[in-house]
Amino acid sequence: MRSACPVFCLLRDFLFVMERLFNSYLMGGFECSTPRRFDGRRLDLIEATRHDEFAEADYERLLKAGMKTARDGVRWHLIEREPFRYDFASLEKQVRAVRKTGIQIIWDLFHYGYPDDLDIFSAAFIERFARFCEQTVRFLKEETGGRIFVCPVNEISFFSWAAGEVGIFHPYGKNRGDELKRQMVKTTFAAIDAIRAVAPDARFVQTDPAVHVTAPRRAGKKQREEAELYRLSQFQAYDMLCGKLEPELGGRPEYLDILGLNYYFLNQWRYPSRRKVPRGHPDYRPLHKILQEFGQRYNRPMFIAETGIEDDERAEWFRYVWEETQTAAEMEVPLHGICLYPIVNHPGWVDNRHCHNGLWDYANDAGEREIHQPLADEIARQLQTLARSARM
Repeated sequence: MRSACPVFCLLRDFLFVMERLFNSYLMGGFECSTPRRFDGRRLDLIEATRHDEFAEADYERLLKAGMKTARDGVRWHLIEREPFRYDFASLEKQVRAVRKTGIQIIWDLFHYGYPDDLDIFSAAFIERFARFCEQTVRFLKEETGGRIFVCPVNEISFFSWAAGEVGIFHPYGKNRGDELKRQMVKTTFAAIDAIRAVAPDARFVQTDPAVHVTAPRRAGKKQREEAELYRLSQFQAYDMLCGKLEPELGGRPEYLDILGLNYYFLNQWRYPSRRKVPRGHPDYRPLHKILQEFGQRYNRPMFIAETGIEDDERAEWFRYVWEETQTAAEMEVPLHGICLYPIVNHPGWVDNRHCHNGLWDYANDAGEREIHQPLADEIARQLQTLARSARM
């Protein structure tokens, strides 16, 4: 009998390890953002995609496609309409669907939205969020059983830049990015402590974009150094969480658990213009090398927590990310999976346009969603390849 390919053997062994962390290597993520727009309107992507109505059907679709794990969200502004009073009615259909289908969920607790009466820069914000996390995890544990996986604060670095530095996300702060980053790090500490008090075995996902930043090819030394400092800033939140940076904030190694790295086609750019570096350009850094750097720097389990693209490029982009993670596995990077995000199409945040970036489309009144067949076919091909390698 022909011996198995060494790469396939590594992937087979790696898959066995990954199954102990998540129930499947391939996952689907439901867009669950709830920020306020410039016009004051509250966005609610769970409601907009009708996932709150059809959670059971949505989970069943994932399971049939080989995705036994999903990212999903809770909506703080609906659960805590009054300070320290909690109503979980908005979460009941998702929880009921989890019980019925048995799918594993990574719950987002803060995905850009929060109650209107709170100042995000205040001490009260930290206190209220910690109590909210405690009560929510208690509810989830009682209703679903098993180990709880949560993402306390989604994208600390990106959110701090968007909401505190350049003012494109609520509360539209300017030049307060570093302040907001420290605030969200301290918020994460408080949330983890509160959750561990009611669920000692809970696991925590900390998400942020994985990026690569370069100076223009003809840039001088100073600009190249500035570009590198900008690139290194992607590690600040993780370094604060584990106490490597600004330990006076309270960071400790146990606060950094599972790295969720978000990677999109816009994640490589020039400094300072932010002009995108396209895939295939000599200065484009292969994804597996970015993953290797995170693995060597933190030695933590990690996964691609978000990846996707719009329209006809969906299948090709998935193939690229999938193959790069296989290369990373060959290099013994502790990568535990890929989450397609979003898994269903959603309306655009600013203009309400129909974003064709998921595996499935909008739901009809029966809860049915049309599938994007080219992406579905590519997913099936890659899963079959992985299954064959595991049998070798």
